[in-house]
Amino acid sequence: MDRYELRRLDYSLTPDHQALQAAYRDFFTTHCSIETVRAAQGSGFDRNLWERLCATGATAMALPESAGGDGATLVDLTLVAEEIGRSLAPVPWIDHVCAARLLERLDASDHGVLQGAVLAAIDPQHDNVLGPRLIPVASVADQIVLRDGAEVVRLTCDARPARVDNIGRLPMAWVDPAAAATRSVLGAGAAALAHYQRALDEWRVLTAAALVGLVEQTLTIAAEFSKTRYTLGVPISTLQAISHPLANIAIAVQGGRNLTRRAAWFLDNEPDQRPELAASAFVFMAEEAAKAATMAVHVQGGLGVSVEAPASAYLLRARGWALAGGDAGASATYIGELVAERAARDVS
Repeated sequence: MDRYELRRLDYSLTPDHQALQAAYRDFFTTHCSIETVRAAQGSGFDRNLWERLCATGATAMALPESAGGDGATLVDLTLVAEEIGRSLAPVPWIDHVCAARLLERLDASDHGVLQGAVLAAIDPQHDNVLGPRLIPVASVADQIVLRDGAEVVRLTCDARPARVDNIGRLPMAWVDPAAAATRSVLGAGAAALAHYQRALDEWRVLTAAALVGLVEQTLTIAAEFSKTRYTLGVPISTLQAISHPLANIAIAVQGGRNLTRRAAWFLDNEPDQRPELAASAFVFMAEEAAKAATMAVHVQGGLGVSVEAPASAYLLRARGWALAGGDAGASATYIGELVAERAARDVS
């Protein structure tokens, strides 16, 4: 058995992984209550929370040591993303670290991006969109990295574009590359586009991880409610119409977590072997998150759909965060193309 064989099958966490996740869970528990989340809905961004998060090294950890970072693996980053999803943290960490890692691969990174003082955004759409496009973090970003035809470019604007209201409560805005104040080409051709595709895959993996954390928290909310709500003298958690769907959510959480970590491991270690895993994790969790959050609201009945209920906040983001990646059907088509391409190679 070679040194990678076990990790292809075993996605359990090491003590260092557990300590990392526990540290960020404590951080968001302390600094990101549901009141903090709701207070940031107008802009989709809490700058104070972002600065606190950057101070922990959460942005620097994502870059290799050769670039001044801490050299975290993609599996390490999924653990932080899970806690962002669990707390609904209004910080664009996923988009920023994916953009920062792409800039580093294109030899265009700088200290401000490394430390999070300069906020970078990326266009996570799978399709090569030309002209204006909606970008999830554009209304707060200092620079935006995107694909424009056969080029990967970095844009800056004299004034940040106005935020577009969206159900994910993201700092989303329309961006027109032709109207940018500056447009610098970071790379062109197959090599640059391959780096950009890698960034898209990383965005999908980390977003899937965030949705895992989100779904697990919706399960906690629904389960705790069902243990304290009684009907006919018994907790509603004893009813099959409640307990069975909650068990299905627990299965989805563990399945999505394993798939996400598997995709992250392959991207880090054998990126050419299973390129479809990143998009698969994203598509799976995009579907499961919406179903799980809807069920959590149903368990709480009229309370669940109220504006004050945490479950309603999770439902909106379960649907909206996945939509930031564009049409999930495009990602599903992309998965089919990759699998068909591998099958054709195997036959030949």
